[in-house]
Amino acid sequence: MNNITAPTIEYALLAPLLLVFGAAIVGVLVEAFAPRYLRRSIHVPLTLLALLGAFVLTILQVAREGVPTEPAAMGALALDGPALFIWGVILVLAVVSTLLINDEDQFVAQAAAVPGSSDEEEAVRSGYAQTEVYPLLLFSVGGMMLFPAANDLLVMFVALEVLSLPLYLLCGLARHRRLLSQEASMKYFLLGSFSSAIFLYGMALTYGAAGTLDLNGIRGALAGISGANTLLLIGMALLGVGLLFKIGAAPFQVWKPDVYQGAPTAITALMASTVLVSAFGAMLRVFWVALGNLEWDWQPVMWGVAILTMVVGAILAITQTEIKRMLAYSSIAHAGFILTGVVATGDFAQNQAALSGILFYLAAYGFTTVGAFAVATMVREAGGEAGHLSKWAGLGKRSPILAGIFAFFLLAFAGIPLTSGFFGKYAVFSAAYAGGALPLVVVGVVTSAIAAFFYVRVIVLMFFSEPAADGPTIATPTVGTSAVIALAAAATVVLGVFPQPVLDLAGEAASALFILR
Repeated sequence: MNNITAPTIEYALLAPLLLVFGAAIVGVLVEAFAPRYLRRSIHVPLTLLALLGAFVLTILQVAREGVPTEPAAMGALALDGPALFIWGVILVLAVVSTLLINDEDQFVAQAAAVPGSSDEEEAVRSGYAQTEVYPLLLFSVGGMMLFPAANDLLVMFVALEVLSLPLYLLCGLARHRRLLSQEASMKYFLLGSFSSAIFLYGMALTYGAAGTLDLNGIRGALAGISGANTLLLIGMALLGVGLLFKIGAAPFQVWKPDVYQGAPTAITALMASTVLVSAFGAMLRVFWVALGNLEWDWQPVMWGVAILTMVVGAILAITQTEIKRMLAYSSIAHAGFILTGVVATGDFAQNQAALSGILFYLAAYGFTTVGAFAVATMVREAGGEAGHLSKWAGLGKRSPILAGIFAFFLLAFAGIPLTSGFFGKYAVFSAAYAGGALPLVVVGVVTSAIAAFFYVRVIVLMFFSEPAADGPTIATPTVGTSAVIALAAAATVVLGVFPQPVLDLAGEAASALFILR
């Protein structure tokens, strides 16, 4: 009779992840048993303490024990340098997004004071009732942490679902514009379900070709496969489709503008920053670790996707008249810029430089994005948030400080020197150039110039146009939203003026990727 050996779980290494999921489960129990009037006062501190605690545990883990040298949880999770760096970025961005979510009801209540406001009923009816957002947020953040750390395709698929399912629900919670929000939620759910099914099918075909789902095992098995393997190539393509959907790369970007516009703005800030960070981490794990031996097969396709993504994002953003849709297409263009670093594979030093640049870009872009959407939550009209660009005319005269901060974020998106966006683009473009992708860099520079047009257009609209008589109101800034905007602006300045410490940290994290050892 064979004895069954219990699996070995490194609970200390997994403590940040377990804390987030544990708090999410506690949040579900609070929703089930706590009185309605107490839920918010429990959820908000619970969520913030869990996220901050997980961030502290991540830092202490690296400070005390260093970066793990072997996968954890029986090889299921790779808690290497990039994974821990991404964990830290996601947790910080999730904390600031939680502050925005907590403040959104207060902005709705302020808007209710405007005569004829459609938010009046919502402010009275749901002011403190929409508390289910907090456990959903924690589950999604847990999935975002698990996704880039997965060292097994099956674990990666589970993480993808844990990440996505709460977001489908969160997108439909903007009750004061219910139809638009629920339409966005349904679109995201349907398209996301298709992409997950495609990823699962690709995973099955890859298993059929390699005989394993372990990423390092796949890499080893592919090294022994001679000649073209149709099963493997199809599986690789389907895995790529599932991952490219999550980052919003063209031609799989159609969901992004509708979802960003329809979702509550605080939820959009969460998605626009953290999901991109998590998805790129998973993409690097699949294409650099599992499929690293097939770079001559997937690199040409990735070139085409990167070019198409940059062009589509930059050109279509010019035609947008709604601020959140414009930021959505901006996000698509930035995904293309980051993809230029993904194709920059080569020797150890080249891989490390590319990965370091990608990690820095993700951190810089995440903070700027959260700050931009935080500003968007404060510009309101009688029907809710002032989404149409015409409503932002003359904002610099109504609120010069708020308009100036938003203009600074837009300049960072454009990659203007002395902002974090400049060094982020420089890092990935220089890595791509060193990897022989000069044409890709040229396209990136040209599309960056095109993208600068619609960023500057908004700045001109805010400062050089007369405000309309029935123009939007500026919500009274709360402590949470003010802190988010201040932190995002400070990060954008510091990473633009003095980026070296974060670049060094990203470089150390990049050198600890298992496959680069």
